[in-house]
Amino acid sequence: MRILIVKLSSLGDVIQTMAVVPDLRAIFPHAQIDWVVEEAFAPLVAQVEGLSRVLPIGQRRWRKAYFSAAHRAERAAFHRLLQQEAYDAVIDFQGLVKSAWVAAHTRLRPLGFRATYANASQACAYEWPVHLLLDRMVPMPARIHAVARYRLLAARALHYDKDPLLARPPQYRWEKPAAFEPLGNAPLVVLAHGTTRADNEWPEEDWLALGRQLIDAGMALALPHAGGQELARVQRWAQALGPQAHIWPQQGLDTLAQAMAASAGVIGVDSGLSHLAVALGLPHVQIFSQDRAWRAGPQGCSYQVAVGGAQAPTRALVWQAWQQVQLAHNQAPCA
Repeated sequence: MRILIVKLSSLGDVIQTMAVVPDLRAIFPHAQIDWVVEEAFAPLVAQVEGLSRVLPIGQRRWRKAYFSAAHRAERAAFHRLLQQEAYDAVIDFQGLVKSAWVAAHTRLRPLGFRATYANASQACAYEWPVHLLLDRMVPMPARIHAVARYRLLAARALHYDKDPLLARPPQYRWEKPAAFEPLGNAPLVVLAHGTTRADNEWPEEDWLALGRQLIDAGMALALPHAGGQELARVQRWAQALGPQAHIWPQQGLDTLAQAMAASAGVIGVDSGLSHLAVALGLPHVQIFSQDRAWRAGPQGCSYQVAVGGAQAPTRALVWQAWQQVQLAHNQAPCA
């Protein structure tokens, strides 16, 4: 069997979709599983165990100069790459026109099909014209966690939705072991502060106070960043917090994942890096400033927890959650 996953973006959604791959491997151990994803995320997706091919696409970049000769040539090259294999199942996990368009331009084997969602689910992106582009529409519950939605789409499309596998917590499998060692002797805690949404942010004064508590408890801090605004922020923090606060260089997602995997844990807002912490199996406190934990928070692991909700949590609640996470991690690792 040949299966193509179409999930282009964004970072957090791509990471959560990775939980589908171990499911597919368990049900179809000899399947060839390929994935189409935005080029920025391709190096990270390539680290997922069980994939045969990762097909990078540059839709985001192409939109900036769609009719340029260079981009026309790149689109033609991508189309040739997409057409190299014929698939038994092409599953669009995004449910948007841009992803359905990709799925619609694949080749199918005899009796092959292209599937996506039949309907929207609460707080999940969906565009109804996908009905016009793909041939198998899979019904979804009105309210469902994002990871469960991805897993259920694959299961219903491929007819294993009655398998007890779906009742188990999501699993993530990585091809490459971590290649980084923590800095110095102190356990390194990653502060995943960055987010593209202002309503997901946590107050800077709380981050600084939390950082001081972690340092006083014998921890060192890793401060990742993406872009000038986040760089300016972590430079302020490093100056305020001292030598135990380490600014990580801006780096590719695959390298960043390896560095995170060598850490003692992550405290972060609802963002791609928080979802990466979950997928890496790290002790993790995920900070929510709006009612989204039911859809995007950690699942099935005692040392990965969400705090906050309709409003941002206090620093005291985040610190308490971090202590609980550490205790749970020491007592029993998650499956």
